[in-house]
Amino acid sequence: MPLLTRREAHIVWEGNLPQGSGRLRVGSGAFPELTVTFPARTEQPDGKTSPEELIAAAHATCYAMVLAALLGQRNITPERVEVSAVCSLDRVNGLKISAMDLTARIKAPGLTPADVDALVEQGNQACPVSNALRGNVEIRVKGELIT
Repeated sequence: MPLLTRREAHIVWEGNLPQGSGRLRVGSGAFPELTVTFPARTEQPDGKTSPEELIAAAHATCYAMVLAALLGQRNITPERVEVSAVCSLDRVNGLKISAMDLTARIKAPGLTPADVDALVEQGNQACPVSNALRGNVEIRVKGELIT
């Protein structure tokens, strides 16, 4: 299968894990350099990001795009697709991302709550980020019709 695209990120970490920090940038320049620290990852973020927050952002974005595409396959143009993602990090035999909770709120003409329920499940199966995580992370989805 031909490669569609590649994206890149780069981090420079300075210092040890407890007191050190990293500066993260993405190849596209789409957002400014981000600071990461271990305390911000496991305690309060204090304006810094974490791998879990970045995975949640990637998952929410990918899932929203998939839902819009699935609606398009039904010749439905959504007025709005909102996705929230919560990535859970647990400490059991080390750190482990244990779960991702996706909540999709969809406003689109002609949809019923049952349509939304089916759509969020179909979207989870089609989402590339869901597929990358599946088998290692519990993925839970729920949908809501915006009226």
